[in-house]
Amino acid sequence: MTDIVKVAVVTGGASGIGAEICRYLAKSGSDIAIWDLNEAAMASMAAEITAMGRRATTCVVDISNQESIAAGIAKTHEDLGLVTIMVNSAGIHATGPIMEIDEATWDKVMAVNLKGAFLVTKAVVPDMEAAGWGRIIYISSSSAQTGSPDMCHYVASKGGVIALTKALAVELGPKGITVNNVPPGMVVTPMLRNLEGNGGIPGGVEAMASRLPVRKAGQPENMAAAVAFLASEEAGYITGHTLSVNGGRYFN
Repeated sequence: MTDIVKVAVVTGGASGIGAEICRYLAKSGSDIAIWDLNEAAMASMAAEITAMGRRATTCVVDISNQESIAAGIAKTHEDLGLVTIMVNSAGIHATGPIMEIDEATWDKVMAVNLKGAFLVTKAVVPDMEAAGWGRIIYISSSSAQTGSPDMCHYVASKGGVIALTKALAVELGPKGITVNNVPPGMVVTPMLRNLEGNGGIPGGVEAMASRLPVRKAGQPENMAAAVAFLASEEAGYITGHTLSVNGGRYFN
């Protein structure tokens, strides 16, 4: 539907994969609402998008908090209009063997990674229903496909996102809304380097990447290109799908 105004909310859009997604969606013709906690990084990203000829707004949003999300939606509506694309890239990573994970840590990971995806989706679905068109895309994790040691809370939260994709694809498909997810593999971001620095990647990023079929680590633009495709008109017959972008770490 070429008359649909493309307004995209990108959570976690100030840095890393989220920032690259903002760039790719802007290049594809979307106006961008950047939802994040880092105000300075959001301002820089918004300036970049504006320089590309698209509208942009920034919203300080904690996606685990419903009131914060409501304020973000209100500001997005005021600045850009109704939301027709939502990419949930915000998330937190956590590691530790099961016997060292306390209940508070488990709850925090679930609150951001899984409940956050649910709450943001609830906030944008009415706009998409009104438009009769929508794209919902979650950033999950290849760790939820393969399993991974010492991060059961993180893996469980991202596995929930993959299951959420399937459930909502069935529920929202009749309303013109597709729901998909992209599970990154080893993507070079500040979060990955931090994990490497804390000893969470035995041998380091480059050594582990050398064992992948493609023999290299991924870059944020690899993820962003997949997301931009799923957000496009051309992807309108794809829903409930997990589009693995992982250099061959996991074969669907």
